[in-house]
Amino acid sequence: MSSQLKDGLFHLHEDGDPVLDLSYRKFKRLPSRVCDLMHLEKLYVCGNSLRTLPDSISQLQGLRILALDFNKIEDVPLAVCDLTNLTRLYLGSNRLMSFPPELSNLQNLRCLWMESNYFQRFPRVLYDLPNLKSLQMGDNRLKTLPPDLWRMEALRGLWLYGNRFDTFPKVLLRMKSLEILDLDRNKISEIPSLKRLRALRLFSYDHNPVKEPPIVGEDAVLVGEGAAEFLEVREARKERRRKAAEKEAEELALSLKQSSHSSDLWHQQGISTSLQLTDNAITALALLPSVQKSALLKDVIFFF
Repeated sequence: MSSQLKDGLFHLHEDGDPVLDLSYRKFKRLPSRVCDLMHLEKLYVCGNSLRTLPDSISQLQGLRILALDFNKIEDVPLAVCDLTNLTRLYLGSNRLMSFPPELSNLQNLRCLWMESNYFQRFPRVLYDLPNLKSLQMGDNRLKTLPPDLWRMEALRGLWLYGNRFDTFPKVLLRMKSLEILDLDRNKISEIPSLKRLRALRLFSYDHNPVKEPPIVGEDAVLVGEGAAEFLEVREARKERRRKAAEKEAEELALSLKQSSHSSDLWHQQGISTSLQLTDNAITALALLPSVQKSALLKDVIFFF
């Protein structure tokens, strides 16, 4: 290690900077001095030639983020599995084929990126990570997903692009909390309706041999063949509904004013009255600007 780098690490050790970026330094081994920086919270050592990490890395119990992308790691070092406060672990573009059981120690892990490796099977040890929300598994060699993948109830984002799926994994239809699902660059020719995935906000299926876009909820964005046309038609439909609702809101406003005037006359004569609002009228009322809605509600509350 150069004397300049040694001085730099010493300076970092002294000033207590919680972030250390040693990416693209052509390291074959992590400098041992790094493992003495107990204050570190974020460590980036991407784009080197690392094959493993020293056992002493486990001393860095304050680490929240560890980035090991673009190295030559074939097995996750067991010392990494002792970093129990990690929330983000980046292992993309290495030579991994599996994970050790000890990975389950990372109970605080929320984000795991393991793209561009050699996984042929979904690593079931991930089931034991209850807080995992973001799982990036693109560009691996997966052909199927386990039928009980739905057990990963915390997952919000799942990236499976560039794998070897030739059919849509049906277990995904049971993952009701998914917000982002990416299946780009597979060989899927038919995608079922995804409307039951009510939390879904983005579904990408580009570069698959599908004939038409899948059916999704009103709030989901599609990326893929035919998606632009589908979204255009959907937005036009929403616009028609919005205009219809505005028209009904205007009619409701006129009705309320007329009813209020009549009510004043009826109450002067000791006659009680009430106003019945339909579901559509209530929806239309909700679309009104706040000031106009407040004024109308004063009249509505009078009749309830």
